Amino acid sequence: MSTEKENRGTIHVTSITSATSHLDIQDHEVNLNALDSNPLSIGDVGTSLTDTQKDFVLRRLHFDALVSFEVLPPQATFIFEKIEQMPVDEAVRILRKAVKEHEDDVNIFDQDVELWRRLVNYHGPQRDDHGGGDASDDDNESGSINANRFGLYRTKEQQGGIVEKIGSIFHTVKEVDEKQTSTGGYDGGHDINDSSDSSDPNSEIGKEDQKHGADYYNIVDWDLQVRLEAVIVAYWSPYPQVRAVTDPFDDPTLPVETIRVYVISIIWMGIGAVINQFFTERYPSIGLGMSVVSIFLYLSGRLYEYIIPKWKFNLFGLSVDLNPGPYSYKEQMLATIMCGVSSGTSYVSTNILMQKSEMFYGNQWVDFGYMFLLTASSQLMGFGLCFMMRKFAVIPVKAVWNQYLPGLKLNRVLCSPEKKTVVNGWKISGFNLFFITFGISFLYFWIPGYLFQALSQFNWMTWIAPDNMNLAIATGSFGGLGINPIPSFDFNVIGTAGFYYPFYSSLISYLGAFVSLFAVVGLYCSNYYNTAYIPINSNYLYTNEGHMYSVTDLVNKDSLFDNEKYQKIGPPFYSAANLVNYGTFFALYPFHFVYEVGTNYRFMWDALKSMCLSIRHRNRSIYDGETDPHSIMMRAYPEVPDWAYISILVISLVLAILCVKVYPAEVPVWGIFFALGINFVFLIPLTTVAARTGFSFGLNVLVELIMGYAVPGNGLALSFVKALGYNIDGQAQNWINDLKQGHYAKIPPRAMFRVQLLSVVLTMFIQLGILLYQINGIPDYCSPTNPQKFFCYGTTTFYNASILWGVIGPKRVFGGLYPMLKWCFLIGFVGGIVCVAFKKLAPRKYTKYFEPSIFLAGFMSWAANNLSYSTGGLYLGFAFMHYVKHKYEAWWQKYSYLLGSGIDAGIAFAGIIIFFAVQYHEVDVNWWGNNVPYEGWDYQLRYAGSKLNATLDAPDGYFGPRKGHYP
Repeated sequence: MSTEKENRGTIHVTSITSATSHLDIQDHEVNLNALDSNPLSIGDVGTSLTDTQKDFVLRRLHFDALVSFEVLPPQATFIFEKIEQMPVDEAVRILRKAVKEHEDDVNIFDQDVELWRRLVNYHGPQRDDHGGGDASDDDNESGSINANRFGLYRTKEQQGGIVEKIGSIFHTVKEVDEKQTSTGGYDGGHDINDSSDSSDPNSEIGKEDQKHGADYYNIVDWDLQVRLEAVIVAYWSPYPQVRAVTDPFDDPTLPVETIRVYVISIIWMGIGAVINQFFTERYPSIGLGMSVVSIFLYLSGRLYEYIIPKWKFNLFGLSVDLNPGPYSYKEQMLATIMCGVSSGTSYVSTNILMQKSEMFYGNQWVDFGYMFLLTASSQLMGFGLCFMMRKFAVIPVKAVWNQYLPGLKLNRVLCSPEKKTVVNGWKISGFNLFFITFGISFLYFWIPGYLFQALSQFNWMTWIAPDNMNLAIATGSFGGLGINPIPSFDFNVIGTAGFYYPFYSSLISYLGAFVSLFAVVGLYCSNYYNTAYIPINSNYLYTNEGHMYSVTDLVNKDSLFDNEKYQKIGPPFYSAANLVNYGTFFALYPFHFVYEVGTNYRFMWDALKSMCLSIRHRNRSIYDGETDPHSIMMRAYPEVPDWAYISILVISLVLAILCVKVYPAEVPVWGIFFALGINFVFLIPLTTVAARTGFSFGLNVLVELIMGYAVPGNGLALSFVKALGYNIDGQAQNWINDLKQGHYAKIPPRAMFRVQLLSVVLTMFIQLGILLYQINGIPDYCSPTNPQKFFCYGTTTFYNASILWGVIGPKRVFGGLYPMLKWCFLIGFVGGIVCVAFKKLAPRKYTKYFEPSIFLAGFMSWAANNLSYSTGGLYLGFAFMHYVKHKYEAWWQKYSYLLGSGIDAGIAFAGIIIFFAVQYHEVDVNWWGNNVPYEGWDYQLRYAGSKLNATLDAPDGYFGPRKGHYP
């Protein structure tokens, strides 16, 4: 459908061109059709290598678990070819650069960097004689001819001839089963009839292999290992998690942007938008996750492939193929990216719900036109900033985005046939494992999700004494602090982040939450700022009599501050947990900015200069100067020009201005430009840490604070600008995530641009329609006692912030209610400087995993959430992202992401069916296992109940400033 291939100039996969360096695009391209139709065996590849050296390479790449070596995976064939072509001196240069670049990289194994360092500095005897066969040996000629006899790779000249196979030198299926070892490979790699390995004077691998098998972290054959490690870095990725989900090559001729993609994507994008918007305010939330959508996209793509005629026609000068044949992995990824927009809801939907619902502001003038202008401007503004973020968060090799790798893995398993392997005794294919996990998860979720709900919020300690408030405060899962070693048996509560996020990130965040627990308890028990009169872990605002605060009691008909009403009702008050949350937010902004810039200023400065050069020199590629193999492969595709993104940015600004001028939003126009400007300042440090660690946070609190000072007494203005301030950054990160997935999957950038733009427009209309239905059609929507669990925690927090920081204003908050909060900014700034100094000066073993921003983020694990929502995830992360990843790396690469995706998919599918089948129109299973979690203080503490009673314990029946002296 697109003209991507036509715009690529003279680059054609089927041609034979010069390819002498890993920096050339052609050196990374293959003809996948030829490679799949003419598979090579182990005897066909690496003919300059001995049998044991081949075994060593397969072990390092975790291909040693193959049941048969008569048909190698294309990735293995490609790597063998590149090992033979790699000159030793170039390999050393590649590894020397890799050591410097990844020395402090938190996403890479320490032993990998140490191996590279030892290889670069190695001065053993093999350094001189190049034992094991150099790429310049004569044998390399025959190896290249043999591997290129199908025209699969580019060489200096077309070579012919067929080298006879040297036979199958690896074990049969039976032998592989018998010789499985704990590392996921097999013991021994050479045939018992082959004596060349152990007698080779230039190879120490044979001797080492006889002792304990080839340990690729020991230097046993310097020449081979230096080339192998350099090929891994230069042609694939230094990260095992990236190698698990990507290919070391690309075929630009594969179909991508087809009619088929648009048809199936629009269908499932619409379904996803409906479901995800409908459940966004439910707690715990249910959604049609991308793992489920990927399954349906794959099935739909294959069905389309079989039933739609293979017709071709011209449309507006473009050649359109109605059915281009087999459904490809690239089509699946582009369809997934298009549907990914519907996987989440717009942040401003919270703003709209707060303004229109009678439970909150009840602004009757909010109609569809206002909703459209607000949503479109906020969604597109973040999209428009992608032009400046590509250099910081897409192209850099360190921008791993771990949380989005499972989607790539799942789609590869669905679309790409696997070779049979036996990994640590596991013979099951990834495809089958996913669907088995999906089925088990689907069936199991009915137990904690409907039949035995006590297993979900497993607040078992409160069952001992349901009327004991102190016990509920400490151990409760609903309104307590969640100090519970066994908090849940429900993966919807535990989460599956433990399968995806680096374990150090989960551990540091949990430590932050645990330490902040003492701050929450300290505030509450000391009644500091009257917190003992309010539920300890509530996200609601309270009056000075301990009741929930309502903004309608505080504002006039224009939703602006009414001082006469304020003098009657008094100021609102935060719970102890909410105070810790806000204090942490205020400290985190200066801290994170100082720390990120102080530790990564060189990278940011280089990327900024490169971005400025690309703007000044329009013909300059954003990939110029990049040596990352995935960036090199992406040079084959035309880029999206900066002016396209900038045009969308300008359009979004016009829509935002129309929104505040046409409607009585009480928002000054300068507020829109302020929101855009503050995102320019913070977007880079926020996005770089998210790409590296998976941790991110928004600018909503900082924006609401500044706007509260600038426009006092105006909750609507604060909410509007806050929504823009948060959503610009949030949406920019979402688009960047999509671009990174496309970067790994080698999707043409212009195709991604088109599908992203179309999907945001269509999704917006669908989600606004669902939102209107929810507001008008669901009884008691957002009530804390809603029977269908539509508690609207996010909107409640948003609403409360508009009251305290917008209507009341930060001047009153800092001046009279909570003066201590203003010092948090200084604490964060000074703390950032101290941590930068520690990172720079302390020994590396103490600083590699030093991520203080994540530790501080753990302090914000309160007010609606508690420890019970992260304890189970910590166990899971230790098991899979630490123990299994390090001890059974091959198993982890093949199965771990698929387990998490299968669990997610089963929960999503079951949750939707359960809700509409037995919860929407209540069909209760009334027994002890469903009732016991909600009996007693724990459930009540979400919104009512505290250590002190204002009516009985406070002077004059109310706490805080005296009447007539409110700040």
